[in-house]
Amino acid sequence: MLGRLKPIEPPAGDAAHRLRRTLGWPHLVALGVGAIVGTGILTLTGVGAALAGPGVILSFLIAGTVCAAAALCYAELATMIPQSGSAYTYAYSAIGERVAWVVGWSLILEYSVVCSTVAVGWSGYFAGFMAGIGHPLPTAIIAGPAAGGVVNLPAVAIIAVVAGLLLVGTRESATLNVVLVALKIAALAMFVAVALPAFDVGHFRPLMPYGFFQHAGPDGTKRGVMAAASIIFFAFYGFDAVSTAAEEARDPKRDLTIGIVGSMLACVAIYVAVAASAIGAVAPSAFADSAEPLALVLRTLNAPRAAAIFGAVAVVALPTVILAFLFGQTRIFFVMARDRLLPPALGRVSARSGVPVAVTIGTAAIVAAIAAFLPLAEIAALANAGTLCAFVAVGASLLVLRRRDPDRARPFRAPAAPLVGGVAVIGCCYLFLNLPAATQLRFVVWNAIGLAVYLGYSRRAARAAS
Repeated sequence: MLGRLKPIEPPAGDAAHRLRRTLGWPHLVALGVGAIVGTGILTLTGVGAALAGPGVILSFLIAGTVCAAAALCYAELATMIPQSGSAYTYAYSAIGERVAWVVGWSLILEYSVVCSTVAVGWSGYFAGFMAGIGHPLPTAIIAGPAAGGVVNLPAVAIIAVVAGLLLVGTRESATLNVVLVALKIAALAMFVAVALPAFDVGHFRPLMPYGFFQHAGPDGTKRGVMAAASIIFFAFYGFDAVSTAAEEARDPKRDLTIGIVGSMLACVAIYVAVAASAIGAVAPSAFADSAEPLALVLRTLNAPRAAAIFGAVAVVALPTVILAFLFGQTRIFFVMARDRLLPPALGRVSARSGVPVAVTIGTAAIVAAIAAFLPLAEIAALANAGTLCAFVAVGASLLVLRRRDPDRARPFRAPAAPLVGGVAVIGCCYLFLNLPAATQLRFVVWNAIGLAVYLGYSRRAARAAS
């Protein structure tokens, strides 16, 4: 046991530190689908194609399998421990405070960087849309320094808009999210309908031009199906954002299971259909590394009107991903502050809106700064490192609690728990090893900073408050 354990039962808390139960399972499914279906399929399809060629379809399947195992672990723990905080809370209850801190600190990295990644991806679609209607934007204001620009202003602007929506209220922003998710799914269905008639199985040969296992090419870039899987993994997670809403679900024992498992199953079906249609319609080399690969596929198929509609929908609906992860990030901060591992002021909730205002504004400012200056691929890889750490902790927490507390009520039980938990732990560790070395180094540096914060402030503050 690594430090104190957090009680499984939800804390009573006072009104200033208690969230309101306003979300039903449709809101949670939409939150999960809104988080999962986003930059991963709309923009990282091109990044993955550059690393794996047609084999990117296998990368999707591998990453999806690991995420499915993690999702089952999340579903069991979320209904067993109906508290906000996601993997941080589960690790705190199962393994101990020290591991929980590492997980929470990694989740801060994950959620912040995901929001930034999606904002950069949205900026690409926004720029493409504006160019398509005859109003191209100068590179200086639509890209960071690494991409030949100065600052990515559209990315900053969309983060500000989403943060504003969250400040209005949880239920209000969740209801708008449902509408935008429906619009996004309709656009993807249109993409499949347009792309399928042009399907050419020849585009899948050779299936793995860069091989299966990761290896460095002549230019030093790591390629292969597994190299792409470690990046495309970003495309599947998002269901974990549902678990951060545990204290805002009206019936957490039912709604969280439906939200986590339902959103994951829906997104696997959507991804398989969209990725297969894209590769079958256009050779992967034609859209590799494109900032808007699916819209590019439609233009290549001489369907400019469909491309314009798709780009417009992406501009309107892609922010649902930012909303889901920014929502999750603020809840992670909120719970860690309530546990006194972060300053307690961050855990205060507005009496009017029921939203942690200070942490929402502060998180939005940090996320906007990252999105303004860093490129898409580097941000996505760094986000994956934090997520993989969290998923390993969730798989381990499932196995620990099954052994230590086998008789506790579990409204949802993951099937074949040793296998599911093992796949989540081992699969995520393997994907982490396939991340770029620079990403792994940055992750270690981030957690070294976190360890210093824990030893210098958080450990003493939490003990003094207990």
